[in-house]
Amino acid sequence: MIESKFYKENKTSNNFFKKIILRILVTTIIALILLISFKMNSSFKKTFYHYVYEENFPFSVVKNFLQDKFGTSLTFDKLVTEEEVFNEKLSYKDKSLYHDGVKLTVSSEYMIPSFESGIVVYIGQKENYKQVVIVQQMNGVDVWYGNIKQANVKLYDYVEKGSLIGQADNKTLYLVFQKEGKFIDYQNYLAKS
Repeated sequence: MIESKFYKENKTSNNFFKKIILRILVTTIIALILLISFKMNSSFKKTFYHYVYEENFPFSVVKNFLQDKFGTSLTFDKLVTEEEVFNEKLSYKDKSLYHDGVKLTVSSEYMIPSFESGIVVYIGQKENYKQVVIVQQMNGVDVWYGNIKQANVKLYDYVEKGSLIGQADNKTLYLVFQKEGKFIDYQNYLAKS
């Protein structure tokens, strides 16, 4: 009985390392194919750079595809457990139309929750919105969280629904919703929150 328990643990450990090695090999092969393609075909390189760096690259679609085909994107996710401290829903006192989105009146030093799970694709200044954090949600909608006093996320962080984005400045939060480069109506999203 002791031998079978040791055998099962050893087998599980071997499968774990096989999966890691397989992921490393697949990543290496994809990187080599891209590098060879860049070297051989300059138009492919220009197209790739344009699509990835100049267009709105769909990180969430790629993540969902990889997760469907290869399982979880985090190999060690079962080993590391984090206690969830912040999991809130959006609350505000008043709303009004503002440029391409909505201006919300929130409480003093309001802690901003994420609408949906997604990837942080931008942190910086935007005209009319001050400090902005843009999260590309898994559904393909980019949400701009504007007038951020202090961001709690870093570029390319994965954020869960309800997790902390940052702190609003001066009781004002700007929200903009964008899909495929077009601004969309905020009312459908505020109704869901």
